[in-house]
Order: sequence, then C-alpha cells, then structure tokens
Amino acid sequence: MKQLPLHSLHAEQGAKFGPFAGFDMPLFYPAGIMREHQHVRSQAGLFDISHMVLVMLAGKDAAALVSHLCPYPADEQQPGKARYTFFLNEQAGVIDDLIVTRFATDRFMIVCNAACAEKDLAHIRSNAEGRDVAIEVLERVFLALQGPQAEAVLTKAGLDVAAMNFLDARELADGWIVSRSGYTGEDGFEIAIPVGLADDFARKLLADEHVMLIGLGARDSLRIEAGLPLYGQDLSDSITPMEAGLAWAIPKSHRDGGSFVGADALARKFAEGRSRKRVGIRPQGAAPVRAHAAVIDAAGKTIGEITSGGFGPSCGHPVAFGLIEANHEGALFAELRGRQLPLEIASLPFTPHRYKRQ
Repeated sequence: MKQLPLHSLHAEQGAKFGPFAGFDMPLFYPAGIMREHQHVRSQAGLFDISHMVLVMLAGKDAAALVSHLCPYPADEQQPGKARYTFFLNEQAGVIDDLIVTRFATDRFMIVCNAACAEKDLAHIRSNAEGRDVAIEVLERVFLALQGPQAEAVLTKAGLDVAAMNFLDARELADGWIVSRSGYTGEDGFEIAIPVGLADDFARKLLADEHVMLIGLGARDSLRIEAGLPLYGQDLSDSITPMEAGLAWAIPKSHRDGGSFVGADALARKFAEGRSRKRVGIRPQGAAPVRAHAAVIDAAGKTIGEITSGGFGPSCGHPVAFGLIEANHEGALFAELRGRQLPLEIASLPFTPHRYKRQ
C-alpha cells in the first residue's frame, strides 16, 4: 500500500489510518470525525489529498486534446480558470469526474481521482497519439484548506489569495499551484506544493489556531452534506452525468453531439431522457443508511439503491444519495437490517455552498 509523502506528519498527529484507493490514508485524528467536520464548517480544516493525481498537458494541441477528451470547448476556457467536467466512455458513462484548469493557451492541468489514475492516464495517452502535447504527471504534495477562515490563514502564511474567486487558479513560483476550490461546499483552496517544501508549509498552517487536520471520515460527511458525488459510489462508467444530476456541467452546445469521446451516446441519452436519477435522501429517524442499501417502494419493489450515506453533523440528521427510477412517485423505504426505514426526498445540497464568487 502506498503512503502519502507526509505520512510521518499524520502519524505524529495521531492519525488513524485505513486503505483508500491504494493508499494508507488518514481516516480521522484524535478529535474525531464529528469535531473535524464541525471545525471545517466553522474555521479551517487541512486535508492531505496527495493521493489524487495531477496531470499537466502542454503543447499547441493541448486545448484540442482536452476538447476531445471532455464534453466542453476547452479552447474557450479562460486562462486562470478551473472547471468541473468528465472523461466519458463511448456509452456516455463516466470514466472519471475531473477538475481541468487552463493556465495558458497551451497549458492545462487535470486533477484525477486516485482510484482512476491508471485508466485516466491510459485514456489521455491513447487519445494524445499524433498530437503535439507533452504529458507530465506532477510530483507534488496536494493539500486542501477548507472553511471560512481559509483565506485569512493562507494570507497569513504568505500566499496572496484574497483577490481569487471560486475556481480561480494560479501557477506560482517554484512549482506551486493554488486554486480556490474544494470538496466540502465551503470556501477554500487546493494547493500543490513541491514535495521537499510541503512538510514545513503544512506545519506552518497547523501552527495557526484556526487550523485542524481533517481525515477521510469528515471529508465524506462534508461532501455528502454539500451534495457532491464520489466516483465509485455515485458515479461510475455505467452512470451518465444526467443520471448523476450533473447535466449542468455539460454546455448546451455539447448535448447534441460533437467530436468528443462519447458524443453520439451522450446526445442519444439527452434525447431519450434518463431512466434513473440521483436524488438527495433524508432517512427518517436517527439511523444513517449506508451505500448499497436497497431502495424500495410501498409495494416492496426495488427501485434503486443508496449510493452514499451517513450522518450529517451540520444538519443534525442522516443524509444520503440514492440512484432511483426517474419516474418514481410516492413513498420510499430503505431495507435496513430486515426492516423498512422510511425515506424522504430532499433538495440538494443539504447545507448551502459558501464559495466566494464575484
């Protein structure tokens, strides 16, 4: 199992480790998941997300390659801006969901999910054949600082980020990269740092009274409250963006076909309409409902399943996503340890996003 470059720092801070996407990842620290979650919502939480893979594309055909790989016109993307998008397969299923940042006319960075890195790189390389594009996997420590105090903490640490808005991104000197983005619904930043400089910078952030280390447990509860899907649970190569409730990420110009991978199938899926949909679910009572629990109707027919679920500390009640039949109306239940637990469809997100926008 792989270790993060800052593994020793996490161990020193009392992390409880567990396997995730081939890495020995911090699940939580002595404060516990509940306190970590609440600290992000109220102050600033520091996440080590170095298991994710940063791929830089550089060359005169970089924009054309991104436009072929993803369902949006990369040549129209503004330098210094990131956007959420996908790699699709030929059936319009999601190979991976991504953040793609354009730094210059000929320079893009793709942030890939750790569990998808190998197939993503193969997909990029196979589609780059014959194009003038250099592909580089960046060796960086990747940290996320999330919460209402994130801007003040980073400013105090020496990064000039106050003028940045949501999805702004910059390449800094000496290989640093900073973007105003994250996976919690809170304002925050993701910072790619040369490996040799990362331990000192992480400790500098942790010395701030507003900052607490946060593990995967709270990362999961935060992203569910924020309505954000996780690849491998709420997204897969057999789930389309429309079924996942992510059609907003595909511009209207790309819904009727095009030259990108999966274009014909995507157009067909838009024309046919979705047969399944991802919905927010509030289980009734105090018991969380976990992924893979069957969702049934009043007659006992299985109409879907829970894809993500847990307790929402900010909400004060269980929260979940379900992938269910798109035309379902009426009561819903989850099968939970031999009994039927009533479910209620809920609007997403469960907690409001607090991104900094212009």
